[in-house]
Amino acid sequence: MKREIDLEELNRILRKLNIEGLEDVHIEGDVEIELDMAHGGLDPAFLQSLGHEFAQIAMHLLNISQLLGYPVQRAMQPQPPQLELPTRLADERFSVGGISEWKHRIEEVTLGATSSDGGTRSHTITLGGEQALPYYFDAEMPHGNYITMDVFDMPIGMAKAVKVNYEDVMEDPAEWAKKVVREFNADMVTIHLISTDPGIKDTPPREAAKTVEDVLQAVKVPIVIGGSGNPEKDPEVLEAAAAAAEGERCLLASASLNLDYARIAEAAKKYDHVVLAWTQLEINAQKELNRKLMKQCGLERDRIVIDPTTAALGYGLDYAYTNMERIRIAGLIGDSELSFPISSGTTNAWGAREAWMVSSPISEDSDWGPREYRGPIWEIVTGLTLALAGCDLFMMMHPASVQVLKDITQMLHGTITENDVDIKDWITRVVV
Repeated sequence: MKREIDLEELNRILRKLNIEGLEDVHIEGDVEIELDMAHGGLDPAFLQSLGHEFAQIAMHLLNISQLLGYPVQRAMQPQPPQLELPTRLADERFSVGGISEWKHRIEEVTLGATSSDGGTRSHTITLGGEQALPYYFDAEMPHGNYITMDVFDMPIGMAKAVKVNYEDVMEDPAEWAKKVVREFNADMVTIHLISTDPGIKDTPPREAAKTVEDVLQAVKVPIVIGGSGNPEKDPEVLEAAAAAAEGERCLLASASLNLDYARIAEAAKKYDHVVLAWTQLEINAQKELNRKLMKQCGLERDRIVIDPTTAALGYGLDYAYTNMERIRIAGLIGDSELSFPISSGTTNAWGAREAWMVSSPISEDSDWGPREYRGPIWEIVTGLTLALAGCDLFMMMHPASVQVLKDITQMLHGTITENDVDIKDWITRVVV
């Protein structure tokens, strides 16, 4: 027989039976409210009493809901307001603001001379001309970065990953020069007259000059002429080489404070060349050398490129970067003794043991990975880092490093653009 109970009785029964929750139970019932409207209007006291009754009913219903396991307290919490989603982006304009302190242009220096200039090069290369740090929006970078690849006038010891590319030409500097231009797309060639060092072969300056002539005959790109690094012999060697390359506007590498820089500067003026002013990570020394070349030696500003020294990745690269960036910013602000194009001996990266050793000499060290990849990457990172600091010209060795750094710097400069790449197959994609 069906029995009807009210909510109060149901609540009492559930408490008595110690029931904390019910599942799949449906409660049906009616709520009847009778109002006597015959006398017109509702008495406020009556309405308050009615409201009290409704509140009691609501309390009973809430108690039942809790007994049934419904999270009443959580449901009673105020709900956060609904956010109105925007239907369009805010109207804002983006503009590139220049840096007001950068009012001066880096000196433009041209290397190489064509027949119209009195030389025999197929083209010239111009460095410098910037009015901001590289690849910025706020000023044009009129000339890109260039790479000159190293060639030596005798076979030398070098990392295996580099040597395998030149074993067939190391006995002939002219053929070596041809190879780096024809096969490795070098913008320039640096012929290092290393054999002139008295401690190696002590090759006479006249013989070294003949090597420079052979390289000039072999390639038509602008060239850099480097000595052996011997401060007593280099001025004489570079003077003879400058005479042999008269009118070709070569870069003579290099003049420094610890050798007869005036003799090299005089040779540059007499035979129409450019001087590489080299210092060792010391900005005040760089200012002093540049000042002496200009004021003491009378070298024109468009005949000076500076080399503040490249310390490789892991061997002071952060200091080399800071030094170059300070020099470039000082030049942009107006320091006329530092506003020159910058060259980097990026090849120094191969002096770091991490670039060429098979593995770490420390037994507890982690695996360094194959040196065939590690070495070129070491050279690339060194060059790219200094490119961001403002370096214009890079002296490099490994063909893969040259190609990658050229691609990156030309892309940043806007000389080349990358095609859209479908990356769906990135896991199996072959990168060439």
